[in-house]
Amino acid sequence: MYHTDRGIEELEKRRGEEEVTFAWLADKLREFVDANPDFETPIERFATFLARDDDDFED
Repeated sequence: MYHTDRGIEELEKRRGEEEVTFAWLADKLREFVDANPDFETPIERFATFLARDDDDFED
């Protein structure tokens, strides 16, 4: 198990029944980066991954 799995599991356990919008998620990601600027690049990559999730990825 990766260390991040614990955080993902906590998120699912605490908020798994909630419905959110992508606007809410974008606001929370911006808020996180504002408070933690060292994470700007990983959050940018994650947001791009989510935005393009339905695209076909070529190997």
